[in-house]
Amino acid sequence: MKIKVDLDLCQGHSVCIAEAPEVFDVIESTDGYPQVLVLDKSPSEELYTKVRAAAKYCPNNVITLIED
Repeated sequence: MKIKVDLDLCQGHSVCIAEAPEVFDVIESTDGYPQVLVLDKSPSEELYTKVRAAAKYCPNNVITLIED
């Protein structure tokens, strides 16, 4: 699995951190909104469930998962 994030639409709600803190963080941005930072763009299989939940519950639907 690979993770892609649309930073133009991210508003830093931090739902992804609540679901998968091993994979996501949120940092301050100069564009007005905090933005997601992907800590692990190719997470291990044991994190797939958490990463899928992060993508599913993202309020702005900015996380795209590319299955291998």
